[in-house]
Amino acid sequence: MNFLDLTFNMQLTYQPFELELKHTFTIAKFSRSSTPLMLVQLHHDGFTGYGEASMVPYMGESYASATAFLQQVDVSRFTYPFDFEAILDYLDEIAPGQPAIKAAIDIALNDLNGKLKQQPCWQLLGSDPVQMPVTSFTVGIASPDVMVQKLKDAKGFKVVKVKLGSSDDKGLINTIRSVTDVPLYVDANQGWNDCEQALDLVYWLHEQGIKLIEQPFSKTDPDSNAWLTERSPIPIIGDEAVQRLPDVAKAKGIYHGINIKLMKSAGMFEAKRMIDEANKLGLKIMIGCMSETSCATLAAAALAPQCHWADLDGPFLTVNNPYKMPDFLDGRWVLNNGFGLGLSLTESVSK
Repeated sequence: MNFLDLTFNMQLTYQPFELELKHTFTIAKFSRSSTPLMLVQLHHDGFTGYGEASMVPYMGESYASATAFLQQVDVSRFTYPFDFEAILDYLDEIAPGQPAIKAAIDIALNDLNGKLKQQPCWQLLGSDPVQMPVTSFTVGIASPDVMVQKLKDAKGFKVVKVKLGSSDDKGLINTIRSVTDVPLYVDANQGWNDCEQALDLVYWLHEQGIKLIEQPFSKTDPDSNAWLTERSPIPIIGDEAVQRLPDVAKAKGIYHGINIKLMKSAGMFEAKRMIDEANKLGLKIMIGCMSETSCATLAAAALAPQCHWADLDGPFLTVNNPYKMPDFLDGRWVLNNGFGLGLSLTESVSK
């Protein structure tokens, strides 16, 4: 079949979904027990592409904003072969911001594209499954007994990520170290505000086996972040400060590396461009996630082999993932040869 000659009739469907977390999730400035998602499907000729928007509250998206956006999307413009750059430009023209719902469309389009081409997304994106990094298991800020309880869910993980930015960051690390000696990543979520105190803490963290630190100071304070990066024995990674492609070049000289998330980058297409740009600039690359199901996790995992670190633990932190759990072995996601994302559905998700 020559898809270039197809009359491409596509349909867009979507439904809200509340993703419940196993434990209340607390970071430096926010706390939540669930995350609103919008599950998106693109249908064509018996094929369906699946995507999702994880709308964590601090990013400002909601069911209302996602629905209003989707109602403006004209999928008749998505002709095959897909011009992902033109499609993203079109989505950006509809409304500024709102990267999560744009990511949902992009992920579904990538999934559909792989099914039409009969290839896995990871292969189309140029990834090598052998290069898949270990992914970390995230533990939010909590009391010592709750943190110990959360760590029981980290069995099988080779790395744990700890949220910092509390009034007792050392105490949080000591609690973790009382249970496990695995390497640690830490994420301050913009929670630090004193350079000298932060540097002292960084050197202490270095002694505790911490391998990287995400977003120590406010994303609007490049000077403090750059000051710490210059002096830190641990890689400093920009997260909230790095949303989309133009932010990658801005991170040079301020951070050692960047954290790419599909819900910030508006999907897989721009995430791949961010990876390529970071490599050109000599920046280290982490690929992370919000609270996500197997769908967005597999989308990010398709790019993870091109990154130095991964933090893709969404399905492990939830209780009502509507899709089957992808294969996970020796602390790593296993990319399968299924076409598109390789997502396996449950009976609760209509085909």
